[in-house]
Amino acid sequence: MNEFLEQEEEVLRMLKTVFDPEIPVNVYDLGLIYRVDIQDGVCTIDMTLTAPSCPAADFLVEDIRQKVSSVEGINDVQINLVFEPEWTKDMMSEEAKLELGFM
Repeated sequence: MNEFLEQEEEVLRMLKTVFDPEIPVNVYDLGLIYRVDIQDGVCTIDMTLTAPSCPAADFLVEDIRQKVSSVEGINDVQINLVFEPEWTKDMMSEEAKLELGFM
């Protein structure tokens, strides 16, 4: 596997270790991560929240920043909070839906 794909895979693995304190599912499987782009050591992440007024927003952003920064070759993490498209339960993975009883 080439180095870029390994790095991207490691970033995704780290995102799967970030949990909303109120929901027992990681942000990736919840469907909160819309885009991950890695260019020249900078990882740019577009993400949303389950609700615009989510009280855990600062915690989630900082947890993502710290964990993704730990990936070898990532020198900076830029996180963009976006609210379009609006998050819905349909964006969750099958695993997340099962975990939360939506299936």
